[in-house]
Amino acid sequence: MKKVISASRRTDLVAFFPEWLSTAFREKKALVYGPSGSTYAVDLSPDAVHTVVLWSKNFANLIENRNKLRTALQRHEQLYMHFTITGLGGGFIERGVPAPSEALRQLDSLAEITGSPLRISLRFDPVVYWKEDGKLKTNLSYFEKLAPELASRGIKDVRFSFAQWYGKAVRRSLKYGFHYVDPPLEEKKEAGRFLVQVAQEWKLRLFSCSQDFITEIQGIRPSACIDGKSLRELHPRGEEVSAEKDRSQRSQCRCTESIDIGSYTQSCPHSCLYCYANPRV
Repeated sequence: MKKVISASRRTDLVAFFPEWLSTAFREKKALVYGPSGSTYAVDLSPDAVHTVVLWSKNFANLIENRNKLRTALQRHEQLYMHFTITGLGGGFIERGVPAPSEALRQLDSLAEITGSPLRISLRFDPVVYWKEDGKLKTNLSYFEKLAPELASRGIKDVRFSFAQWYGKAVRRSLKYGFHYVDPPLEEKKEAGRFLVQVAQEWKLRLFSCSQDFITEIQGIRPSACIDGKSLRELHPRGEEVSAEKDRSQRSQCRCTESIDIGSYTQSCPHSCLYCYANPRV
């Protein structure tokens, strides 16, 4: 059975490592440095790959075919995109990320590249709260602007989570004087109900990524961000692929099996304050 390739949960390969990514797909092989320090080779030949899943906050390199990245990837039968737009791009929290208006302009090109807006998942992820000048702030309300932009292009799936403040993110926030807030559970559920209301208005499907507590709210489903069943249905020939849970992911993650070709050694310059992956504090 062919494999799903994830590129990548660990870093933004499309935005910052397009030459490496393009070379790997042209040579049909990637040598990957795994989280444990071991290395492994991954076969990227079209005969071995069912779907290439790309994760990014900036797809400009792909759209503009820099380093012949688009050419290399389009040898594969199916590309699926996870595109993160939080409304925070270009600000203090996401300094290296394109402004929301710039990111939104990429959506039409991505639908063309994938062949269908259904092969694009928008990640409104994470929802962040912080204190600034004594006032509580959040990007939550940006979803009201984002939702109609998605609906007008035929994009259906939205995935979200609330920022989780792991140790390295806490240290980074203290270093830069960012006063993050982790709201109580009931406040997060109220935010979830707001997101459901907006999503239903624009006929969007809302998924929570690895936070089961919020799926208690009607209208929010647990997310399999890589979903073998869905990828089979979207595949041009309906080709079978594994629907088994990916045991390398967190317990509340519903993702099915894939092979990630990114590395934490490929440090991402987006510099998002909440990031759990970036090793630089």
